[in-house]
This record gives sequence, structure tokens and C-alpha cells, in this order.
Amino acid sequence: MYRDEGGATPIMRCIKEAERRLVASQTSKGYLGAEGDAEFTTLLANMVFGDALAGSPRLTGVQTPGGTGALRLGAELLARSQDKPEIWIGTPTWPNHAPIFQEAGLSVRVHPFFDDATGQVDFGSMVEALGEAKRGDILLLHGCCHNPTGAGLEPDQWRELVAFIAQRGLVPFVDLAYQGLGDGLDADAAFTRALISSCPDTLIAYSCDKNFGLYRERVGALWVNAANAAETSIIRQNLLVLARSLWSMPPDHGAAVTRMVLSDPELAQLWRAELTEMRERINGLRSQLAASHPRLAPIAAQRGMFAMLPLGPGDVETLRTRNGIYMASSGRINIAGLTHGNMDAFASAITPFLDRAQSSPSIVV
Repeated sequence: MYRDEGGATPIMRCIKEAERRLVASQTSKGYLGAEGDAEFTTLLANMVFGDALAGSPRLTGVQTPGGTGALRLGAELLARSQDKPEIWIGTPTWPNHAPIFQEAGLSVRVHPFFDDATGQVDFGSMVEALGEAKRGDILLLHGCCHNPTGAGLEPDQWRELVAFIAQRGLVPFVDLAYQGLGDGLDADAAFTRALISSCPDTLIAYSCDKNFGLYRERVGALWVNAANAAETSIIRQNLLVLARSLWSMPPDHGAAVTRMVLSDPELAQLWRAELTEMRERINGLRSQLAASHPRLAPIAAQRGMFAMLPLGPGDVETLRTRNGIYMASSGRINIAGLTHGNMDAFASAITPFLDRAQSSPSIVV
């Protein structure tokens, strides 16, 4: 979760005001239906895809319980297709990705993604491995701010990948969970928009948990872009049937609050300003950490809340017991968990392990 300089996960000011207005104006707690808050999905689509793509008759979307619900709904839809496609997932990735698709009955294949030595995407190995993917197979992609590495494709790389996907007939499934926390709302959506424009079939799972700070409210959406409007209509019918069986009706509060923010110019402007503050704080922390040691230099160019430090499980255990510094055994950290005030102490604590790693590459994980 995002944390501020005081170590708290705050409620955004725009959210607090939207909640106040919602409580004052809401007249019913009745069900909205399996599709959820339709205006929320429409307003969100305009922001994610831009007005031109959002209005396409080939695109349909429904509200889901968080990004996880969107991924699972898409997985269930894919699992019911006649071709029974495999889904390709880069390594490393968010630990819940593979279980979500496996529980839906899909076979998971993996491909290389992150190069530990350079702190960048291993694009050549990624494309080489995907050469084994069959037409109709699914390719799971992080829309921006990769979790857990922070590494992203360069613009020329994602353009090449979009062309590769279209030429090979693969189906991209984009997990877009951090829009606005990387380089800005439009920049963070550019890869996703390019995929929709070039590929006849695309799925997009979206989370509002991070960029609206609505973690416990579970606010998300799934969109499917099909080859034509007729297919889109059939897909929508299937999505609603599947959603009804998975969670019946999605929770309303968080989506209603998000809708109020996006539909009110004053609140929308405040939200964008707060989001900018969050993004600039994260990127500032990245720059500060990257400058503390040559081995951490790639962190400055990475984006989002997470990074992978070149530390082994033993190093992490030592930092925990000796310095009271906690992180995953893989070396994955939440950048937003650091502060400008404690950065020097953190950097000093990990420097001996980084210096040793330069002469002992085997400890890099």
C-alpha cells in the first residue's frame, strides 16, 4: 500500500469529501445488478482509454471487486472458450497472478521478464520465449509500474511487442493497477491504448485501490475489447452471467465514491493534484535510493511502488534481526514504505551487502 512521509496510508482528501457528499445524498442501499455502477465504469473508461477508444462499440466493461476480481472474471471467461488457451506470464510477477488463472482452469506458461543483473526488462529473452506461444494464447501484461520489479518496457520495445502480439494472433490481458503512479495518467495508459488499437481481442483488468487509495473498498473493473460489436454483445452477456455466479453484485460504496470524484470537476481536479503528489514522492524516493549506491542506479528509471533489491534471503534476515528493516525474502520492497528522513539509515544498512554482491554475483536474486 502507498504510505506517506509519516508512514500512514491516508484517505485522500477528494475521497473524504466525496464520501461526505455520498452519505448526505444516498437514498437507498438496493442492489445495482451484476454490472455494478454503470456510470462509474463509463467514467473510468474515458480516463483509461481516452474518449475515442472508450466510446467504441467493440468495448464493454463491468464493475468488479478490485483488480483481483477483474482478473478472475476475465480468467473465467477465457476458460470457457472452446480453444482452451494457455496463458503466458512473465517472471517474476505478482504472486497471485498464476493462482487466479490456474483456479479458473487455465494452463499457465512462464517467460523471462526481468534481468537481475541490469535491473531492466530482458526483452530479447521475453520475445524469444513467446515464440512458442500459439495463436489464441493469452499474454498477461502489466500496464505500467510492474509489480514486483518496477521495470518497464521502453517505448520502442512496447511498440515492437504490440506488433509481435498482433502478428502472432495472441490475446493481451492487461493488468492496469497503478495508473497515474508512474509517469502520469496518459503516459501510464499509452501501452494499453496501443494494444487495444492494434489487437482485435484485448482484456483489461483495472484497480482503483492504489490511485484512489481505496484498498479495503475493493474497487475495480474489467473491460473486454472484441473484434466487432456483435462479439462484444455476446461477451457482455457471458460476463454478467459469470459475475452473477462469482459474487452476485459488486460492492457499491467505493465505486460510488470514485464516480463522484470523476464526475465532479472540483473533486477530479483535487484527485489529480493528490495523485501527482503521490507520484512525485515515490519517484523522488526512487531517485534518492538510486543515488545511494551504484548497484541501485536502475531503480531511478523504474516506476511504481515496488523494486527488487539485489539481496538474498540471508541478507534480508540479517537486516531484520540487526537493523529492524523488514522486506520480503526476495528483496522486494515497497518504495513508498521509505521516507526521505530514514533513507540514509536504510542505505547505510544495505550498503555492506551491495558491496559484497559486487564481488559475489551468486547472492543476487
